[in-house]
Amino acid sequence: MDWFRYRFRSVWLLRAPPDRVYAVLERAEDYPDWWPQVRQVDAIDDARGVVRVRSVLPYELTFTAREVVRDRAAGVLEIEMSGDLDGWARWTVQAHGAGTLARYEQVVDLRRPLLRRLAVLGRPVFRANHRLMMRAGRRGLAAYLEAV
Repeated sequence: MDWFRYRFRSVWLLRAPPDRVYAVLERAEDYPDWWPQVRQVDAIDDARGVVRVRSVLPYELTFTAREVVRDRAAGVLEIEMSGDLDGWARWTVQAHGAGTLARYEQVVDLRRPLLRRLAVLGRPVFRANHRLMMRAGRRGLAAYLEAV
């Protein structure tokens, strides 16, 4: 087992139509408006930005995100990540009944030295921290979609 590698999957069922969900998800600079753990997104250029996230645990992760796929017709958004986390993340948005199914997938390697030192003992805690972050993100996006 690679103690530094994480694979995450989340599925969010949302009451808004897929085109609205996709439109919100493609504006990464607005994530802090609805996702409490995404603390800051600063654009570098049209395809890259620096992202700061922090969930329940007392550490912040900073990484550069670079857009690699933006395909509205397929409902796919994908980024490469480098910094405290190296890897990729992908949103896939599709119709589901009267609403939307938004699937989030992420594969990352820990690069931050402190987290690497805590990798074995901290793994269950890191995974729980991520679950809490994703749950808050789903709730935040659902509320944001209802408000706009």
